[in-house]
Amino acid sequence: MKQPEILLVEDDDELRAATALALELAGLRVRARASAEEALHLTGYGFNGAVISDIRMPGMDGMTLMAKIRDHDPEIPVILVTGHADVQLAVRAMHEGAYDFVEKPFANAHLVDIASRALEMRRLVLENRVLRAAAGHPDDLEQRLTGRSAAMIDLRHRLRAVGPTDADVLIIGETGTGKEVVARAIHDLSDRAGKPFVAINCAALPEMLIESELFGHEAGAFPGAMRARFGKFELARGGTILLDEIGAMSPEVQAKLLRVIQERATTRLGANEPYSLDVRFIATSKDDLDARVAEGRFRADLLYRLNVVTLRLPPLAERREDIPMLFLRLVADAATRYRRDPVEVPPQVMAALAERSWPGNVRELRNAADRVGLGLGLEFDAARPGEAEHPETGGGTLAERMAAHEKAVIANALAANGGNLRAVYESLGLSRKALYMKIRKYGLDRRGFILDDEPE
Repeated sequence: MKQPEILLVEDDDELRAATALALELAGLRVRARASAEEALHLTGYGFNGAVISDIRMPGMDGMTLMAKIRDHDPEIPVILVTGHADVQLAVRAMHEGAYDFVEKPFANAHLVDIASRALEMRRLVLENRVLRAAAGHPDDLEQRLTGRSAAMIDLRHRLRAVGPTDADVLIIGETGTGKEVVARAIHDLSDRAGKPFVAINCAALPEMLIESELFGHEAGAFPGAMRARFGKFELARGGTILLDEIGAMSPEVQAKLLRVIQERATTRLGANEPYSLDVRFIATSKDDLDARVAEGRFRADLLYRLNVVTLRLPPLAERREDIPMLFLRLVADAATRYRRDPVEVPPQVMAALAERSWPGNVRELRNAADRVGLGLGLEFDAARPGEAEHPETGGGTLAERMAAHEKAVIANALAANGGNLRAVYESLGLSRKALYMKIRKYGLDRRGFILDDEPE
C-alpha cells in the first residue's frame, strides 16, 4: 500500500510552508496545495491519507472541498483550519462529517496529533476494505457500483479488466447513471491511482477560454494574460484526465485535442516548445457519438482515438431489480452523512420505487434517498394508484415481457423484505419450491439475500 500522506490545502504561502515543515519534521509525508481545486484532483476512493484544509479560501472554500471529497469517499478524514470567527462554522462542519478542526493560531504539536490519528483511522478503513474483499464480501468496486443485475456484474468485470491498463476509455450513459463514478474507479484501479485525477466539464467551459483552461498560457499570450498559467492537461501529468461530455467541444478544439491524444504532448498558448504529457484519457458522453459523427458534429478520427474501450452504462429502467438494494444503501449512507438514526423503508414503498421510471437515474434516486435519510419522506405517495409506472420491458413477445415483469416483481420483493425468503414467498402467494425455481429461472443472485432457517 502506498505510503500515507497529508494533503495540506492553504492559500497563504507562508502559513502553508510553515505548516508543511512542522508536519514533515514530525515524520509525516506532506503534499501541499494552494487551492482546493488543485487538491480535489488528488483525492479518491483509494486515497491513502487525510486532508487538512483552511476554511476561508478564494474560489472553492474548505466546506465545499470537504463536501466534494465526501462525495468521492465519505471515509476520508478532513481536518478544517478556522479563524476565531469561523468556530461556529467548523462546529457545523463536524456535524456534516469533518474529522476535526483546529483554530488559528494553533500549536504545531496539536495539529500533528490530530493528523496522526486521522491517518491511523484511514489506514484501518483501507485495511478493512481489503480484508472484506478477501473474505468474499463486496469489494470496493461492488460498493461503488452497487447492483446484482447482469448488466452491473458485466460492467464490474470489464472495469477490473480495463482499469489496470493504460487504454483510453469512452463511457456512454444517460444523465445520472454514474459516468464520473466509473471514471474514478478506472483511475483508482490503475497504477496512476496516486496521481491527479483531473475532471474537465467540456460543456461548462466558456468557448473563449477553453484553450487557455486546457493547454495553459504564457504571460502576454493574449490581452489580460498577466502571468503564465498551467493548463488542466499539465496539472494531470502522470494521472488521468476525464473529458466529461466531450461531445460539447467545438470542432476547432476537437482538432487540437486529437493532436494531443495522438502525440501525448501539448503546447501552452504563446509558447513554442511542447511538453510531453504522460496521462490517460477517459471521455464521457450522454449522446451517441456515432450519430454525432454522421451528422458532422464530431470528428470521426477523434472518436476512433478515444474509444479504444467503450463502456455503456445501463439506466435504472434497464436494471430495475437493483433499485431496492441501491436505494437502501443510499438511505443508509444519507443517514450516516447527516448523522441521523437509521431509517426503515416500508416494503410497499420499496416496491413502488422499483416501478418508477427514474429519468434522472442514480442521481435522482440519491436525492430521494437523501430526503428519506433526513426523515422528510418521499415526494410521492407510494400507495396511490397510478403513481408507479409499469416496468419498461421494451419489445419482444408478450411472454418475454411478462417474464421480465415477473422477474422485477420477485427481485423487488426480495429486497423489500430484506432478502428473507419466507417473507417473500408468503407475500407473493407462492410455495417455497416455486420461489426457488423462479429465482433459478431468472438468474437472481441470492448472495445478497438472507435465507430463513428452513432447509431448502
